[in-house]
Amino acid sequence: MPRNVRQKKRAERRVQAAASAATAAASAAAAADAEAEAEALHNSNNNNINLGIASSSNSNSSSSINVNVNVKKPKASRADPILASLSKNAVRMSDIQLLHGPHWLNDAILNFYFAYLEEVKYKSNVDFLFVTPELSQCMLYMDDKELHSLLVTQHKAIRKPFIFIAMNDNHSRDRGGAHWTLLVASRPDKSFFHFDSYGGSNTDSSIELVNNIKDVLDMRHARFRSMRCLQQSNDYDCGIHVICMADQLTDYVNRYDSVDGVQPLHQDVIKAKRNQLIKLVASLGQHIKY
Repeated sequence: MPRNVRQKKRAERRVQAAASAATAAASAAAAADAEAEAEALHNSNNNNINLGIASSSNSNSSSSINVNVNVKKPKASRADPILASLSKNAVRMSDIQLLHGPHWLNDAILNFYFAYLEEVKYKSNVDFLFVTPELSQCMLYMDDKELHSLLVTQHKAIRKPFIFIAMNDNHSRDRGGAHWTLLVASRPDKSFFHFDSYGGSNTDSSIELVNNIKDVLDMRHARFRSMRCLQQSNDYDCGIHVICMADQLTDYVNRYDSVDGVQPLHQDVIKAKRNQLIKLVASLGQHIKY
């Protein structure tokens, strides 16, 4: 079996294992939450406390399709506590555990880091738009009307010279996939730049996404360019590469107002990033040991 096929198979097995672990953690968390709710209800009955439950509904009606990607606020869990939260993107203890070992990063970590770039690091930079994997996965299946509502109406993408998109190779509406890559829409360069740390294995998915969004972004004549970048030395660090490339590109674009000319990463940057992410989460939320 060719080496690249073996690596892909190993990556798929790691994803399946991570999914099984996440399911087990979710079951434990749900059990803990149910126990806490039952205890709270028991205490309220014993103390004759009347609890008022308020419900809300959207009274506005419209014939247009609502494409807001609504994410429920994560519930607290004693089994898998939230360590840090930005907007509606949160990371839990089980997510951070992926950073301690040779594990593939999940959607939660990529979502959280891109939210950090937009809401904290580049909060005052009106030239940047950061698209999380959660949004990019939806964008593959939206029509022009839905994409216009999401990108133009909600996120003012037409006014953004640079759009950084974290994406994976999943071909369904569900979360998942086996490989992360970074796509950058640059108006000054009139190009869509694709950075893939695994030999271009996600090129087809990135071209599909570009073809779906380029008209809505008014970039129909922009070129698609596969960029030379540092290749991962294992089958699980693609998410770390995406995060490091996003860091490097935003810094480069801030100085040169262009993506063209950016140099590949150094391996030392990749090696140091997991610990840096753990410290970042600790600084933004509850302190954890690392």
